[in-house]
Amino acid sequence: MLASSRVSRHHTRTGTASPARTARSQIEGKVIRLDQDSCRWPSSMSWGTAMMPKRFTQILVVLVAATTPTVHAEEPSGSTPETLRVAAVQLRSTRGIESNVDRIVAQLRELGAEGVQVAVFPECAVTGYFEDEATAATAEQLRSAERRIARACQEAGITAIVGTPYRDGEALYNSAIVIGPRGTVIERYHKVQLAEPWPTPGDHLSVFPVEGVPCSIIICHDERYPELVRLPVLAGARVIFYLSHESGIRQERKVGPYRAQIQARAVENSVFVVHANAPANDDLSGSHGQSRIIDPDGTIMVEASMFEEEAVRANLELPRASAANAMRSLSRGPLRDWWREGIDRVRIVADPTNQSAEGHSSENP
Repeated sequence: MLASSRVSRHHTRTGTASPARTARSQIEGKVIRLDQDSCRWPSSMSWGTAMMPKRFTQILVVLVAATTPTVHAEEPSGSTPETLRVAAVQLRSTRGIESNVDRIVAQLRELGAEGVQVAVFPECAVTGYFEDEATAATAEQLRSAERRIARACQEAGITAIVGTPYRDGEALYNSAIVIGPRGTVIERYHKVQLAEPWPTPGDHLSVFPVEGVPCSIIICHDERYPELVRLPVLAGARVIFYLSHESGIRQERKVGPYRAQIQARAVENSVFVVHANAPANDDLSGSHGQSRIIDPDGTIMVEASMFEEEAVRANLELPRASAANAMRSLSRGPLRDWWREGIDRVRIVADPTNQSAEGHSSENP
């Protein structure tokens, strides 16, 4: 049981933009998908637009569409909910898988009972962020931990995103598992950019559904590589889960940049970020806490302390996650083709509640 919790302040905002609108036009046999912000008149024409006859304006729209390159950015499909209640759990893991899983399960039950839909735990929460513990954990120990967490998710009706080592044959990954409220594994993400000597680097990015909301994950050192967020956002993600065990509080010079980097990932992509980090210990070992939830404009909605174990919570107003800043990469600048090609490298995970959906399937732990 964590010692304390914090709930985000109530924010009242007016005049916010709606999510990007996809316009499709069948022009010369091509499907053209345009972000709302990219559908603008050239500056030399904008002065007269308001005074043009409606029919002439429609003709110009068709002409502009016909000469616009195809953009393959994905918009969230289906009916996306208006809000998502999330918690970032600042858990202090110890040397002992069973003990850590006991506390993860207790948190899932408590948070599920109060209506939290998604609970996010730090990097390597299952084993603790200890190289000897991570490398000594057997495949069966890790599978057993997953099964216990999956049962807790099913009982509490909550989605858990948990940092854990993962064994696949000879490979050992620094991973995050996403387990849905039915107890199925929706996604396994393996850390791509490593700061540790023991894991095998991951080889994929993904977009996966949580309560109907398209989401993605990065782990710790990944945050320094903006493309690992930008590409999933262009492929549809609107909430990013960030699991970490950042450097300890003795490295004080890093604390400010850590916060700035993850705030930048939120605002440069116009998406929410839910960040679970480990706390500092009394002897100044461990990490430095400050788990947080960040608004699409980069504002910190709520942030934990440095030393306490706690869970910070917030209701995400999903229409605010427009991805507008990310989408401009597809319509402006010299890297437009590069970003379009990159979208095709993002794995799209099917919604496990939709048995007819195509894509990467979920699994039972």
